[in-house]
Amino acid sequence: MEVGRGNRIETSLINYARFGANAPYTCFTMSDNNTPEIQVDSDWKAQAQAEKARLSQQEESRPAKPGKDELPPADFRSLVGLLASQAIGGLGGYTDPQGRVMVDIMGAKFAIDLIGVLQEKTKGNLLPEEEAELSEVLGELRSRFVQIAQAVAARMKSGQGVESMGTSAPATSRKAPDAGSGSKLIIP
Repeated sequence: MEVGRGNRIETSLINYARFGANAPYTCFTMSDNNTPEIQVDSDWKAQAQAEKARLSQQEESRPAKPGKDELPPADFRSLVGLLASQAIGGLGGYTDPQGRVMVDIMGAKFAIDLIGVLQEKTKGNLLPEEEAELSEVLGELRSRFVQIAQAVAARMKSGQGVESMGTSAPATSRKAPDAGSGSKLIIP
């Protein structure tokens, strides 16, 4: 079976459509045993091999993501993330095993203040991205702090669904919530 000229043109057009100006030149020939063979331009092969080598080099130079038992890199972003996580935890971002919201206003304030100190002491020494990220995190945490502090104050005033872990708290703050009152706040 001989491959006709129309098939070569058709294949070249398909290759051009798929690869654009870098389309491989394809030529069909017949081998000695009358089976068609495809011959691809060697320049295109060299380009493909160079691209493959470039991509593998990029993959090797990319920093590995920490595995299950590995810690993330000790860098500025990790430090800010650690402090922000502490603040979020203090603002009720996590619940205890019974599903109660744990709020530690003073602990959250301390973590947010530490981030503020970090911002003040590193002013002028950060990359623009780091400075923007630090300002964004600090602004968001301060905003949430005000919201949560107001909500806790309102709940404590009404005595609804608030429990204190301290021994010196008044008995009114240790009331059990009504069945339909939602999450219980625990104030250390």
